[in-house]
Amino acid sequence: MSSPAVGNDRRARRADPVTEPRAVRWLLTGLALLFLAFFLVVPLAAVFAQAFSKGVGVYFAALADPDALSAIELTLLTAAIAVPLNLVFGLAASWAIAKFEFKGRALLTTLIDLPFSVSPVISGLVYVLLFGAQGWFGPWLEDHNVQIIFAVPGIVLATIFVTFPFVARELIPLMQAQGTDEEEAAHVLGASGWQIFRRVTLPNIRWGLLYGVILCNARAMGEFGAVSVVSGHIRGQTDTMPLHVEILYNEYNFAAAFAVASLLALLALVTLGLKLLAERHMAQDARGADVPAHAGPLHTQNARGASATTVVSTPLQHAVQQGELSS
Repeated sequence: MSSPAVGNDRRARRADPVTEPRAVRWLLTGLALLFLAFFLVVPLAAVFAQAFSKGVGVYFAALADPDALSAIELTLLTAAIAVPLNLVFGLAASWAIAKFEFKGRALLTTLIDLPFSVSPVISGLVYVLLFGAQGWFGPWLEDHNVQIIFAVPGIVLATIFVTFPFVARELIPLMQAQGTDEEEAAHVLGASGWQIFRRVTLPNIRWGLLYGVILCNARAMGEFGAVSVVSGHIRGQTDTMPLHVEILYNEYNFAAAFAVASLLALLALVTLGLKLLAERHMAQDARGADVPAHAGPLHTQNARGASATTVVSTPLQHAVQQGELSS
């Protein structure tokens, strides 16, 4: 028979699975916080300190400068075009890869990761080789008075290329983890492909989709390398916010440069807040997906007429109750 001391020791080990001494834990936590403070908090504070170093008037005057306003407008325009297009592509690609088996599936997954493995500067040079004056399509574009490089279309194309993996890469593992049981149950009920996507798939991935869009938008607004190659640095016309910051800094106009940079820093903080919100909701959905508290049995029949019972989650059950899956 084991002694009470041995039993208490076993219970203590089960209650506290961390075996490192408390001093080691405090040391590791302190090093992590020190690292974050030195590499994240201090640089962020320095940006805002430099932006307001010459007063609030100079700060807002720098933001109201016509070239700065043009850079802000072009940045927003580029993101407004690139993000929705990448949203559509990411949804289509992730749905196809996660829900279907087809030839070339592995190749499509590899191609989606291509912008992660290629330098943004190289991707910008690729567009110059394709659409530049001496590129493959350059003479034809010049004959038809179409300009892509050193113009807004080239900036949009470069931004789309470097940002298109974000939505797809966020949704593919999420959809694969969810499986295809709910879609198959909806199909048995007679739902069309569009109804399955709109009423079952989309509600289950809404927070993951938001997460991918947030990251895609942040990268689109902050992209420098690829855009720098294709923009031509035409001040007031093809300069985005990161490029405008570089120009001001090279001119030793530090207050104005950090004023524009502070807008990008604010974007980073907003992105971080939205990212944490999306992660929290994704974690809640993941915990509730195992055994939904308000999920119920869905009785269907298979192809042979045998009765089957499937436990469904909220989006599918709600659609069934509302009669929205009938063909």
